[in-house]
Amino acid sequence: MSPETYNAFCASLPASAHVAQWGAADVWKVGGKVFAIARAQEDGEMAVSFKCSPLAFDILKEQPGLRPAPYLASRGMKWIQWLAPESMPDDALRDYLRESHRLVAAGLTRRLRLELGLA
Repeated sequence: MSPETYNAFCASLPASAHVAQWGAADVWKVGGKVFAIARAQEDGEMAVSFKCSPLAFDILKEQPGLRPAPYLASRGMKWIQWLAPESMPDDALRDYLRESHRLVAAGLTRRLRLELGLA
């Protein structure tokens, strides 16, 4: 997935907002909470981190090209980092980004979800 495709997809999710944060990372938020982070690696490929369910985390962390997201997973959060296009096709990555958005939005207050049109 290219940076342009990643950003276009995340922008298409309801009430999402982009910020450049932590250096050159493309960070996407819903209701002020992060649901996706992407950064170019030294080899030119992208590393994309996303929130997932505990079950998905347990399965994905064992797959080649995927790992617990640095910093986030070490603090007990269920975040995975996608490192290699061979590990997961773009369609599957989009599904996980969509689910990450849903999980983060579900954790917002009811009032904020209503304000954002997510209820």
